[in-house]
Amino acid sequence: MTIVSTHALLEQHLDNISLSQRERLAFIDFNLQFFGKISRNDLISRFKTGLAASTRDFAAYKELAENNLVLDHSTKQYFRTEQFKALFSFSADAILQSVSKGFSDGITNDIQPSAHCFEAVQLIHPDINIIATLMRAIHNQQACIVKYVSVSSGESQRRLVPHAIINNGHRWHVRAYDGKSKSFRDFVCTRFSEVSELGAVSEANELASADSQFNRFVDVVLVPHPSIANSRAIEMDYAMDNGKKIMRVRCALAAYILRQWQVDCSADARILNQGCQLALQNIEILQDIENPQLVPGYR
Repeated sequence: MTIVSTHALLEQHLDNISLSQRERLAFIDFNLQFFGKISRNDLISRFKTGLAASTRDFAAYKELAENNLVLDHSTKQYFRTEQFKALFSFSADAILQSVSKGFSDGITNDIQPSAHCFEAVQLIHPDINIIATLMRAIHNQQACIVKYVSVSSGESQRRLVPHAIINNGHRWHVRAYDGKSKSFRDFVCTRFSEVSELGAVSEANELASADSQFNRFVDVVLVPHPSIANSRAIEMDYAMDNGKKIMRVRCALAAYILRQWQVDCSADARILNQGCQLALQNIEILQDIENPQLVPGYR
């Protein structure tokens, strides 16, 4: 006799429902877990469904987890119970993004940000048409002709073969083969004044597979800065194991992470009182990564 776990039965049931209803059930689950309540009007407002459809969604949710919620008839709201067990798994990053920016059911719908959870750091977003052209070129392995404004040399025209768009913690970059320097470089997306597609690329050395710094990985070993008396607080901040955090990152991105996290990369951890709470233990990796001059304390 085969014994099927409750979890397996639940997954099987969820697999058999439509993607649209699965999203609505996830929204119910999300609200119960993180806000403690939800009403049919919340569901109708978010997904533009009717009253009958929202009633069916709540009935379907109760069928899957009848002990997760209880209806308060006076307020017509469903409340989270003490027996609540989440039906859907959400990553911490996805949750904080959803709470701070709003749980959106699609890219065409407005989001409703939270009044209680905020992001202090905001990226400047590039023009959507620039991003669209770059993304098409990346997806189709095409070259672009661009007009790019550099801090050092002003505006110039270049031929680029982009293969990745990167958030470096401060702004959006595109990783691309640059026909001018004959190398792979990062270009700030907001500095493009024009981007046009040129067509398919025939040279293998211009494609992502030839970008050695992007394809190589390095282990970054971070420890609490030795100047900090109570290092356990830093260990907790960064989920360290045995007093250190080891991250495997692309060589092309390592400098961005070290700068974003204000990691003291000097040989003797000499940076004091400048916000550095972390130190790089294996500073020898700096000779292997791209743009090491960006990291704090580099010589």
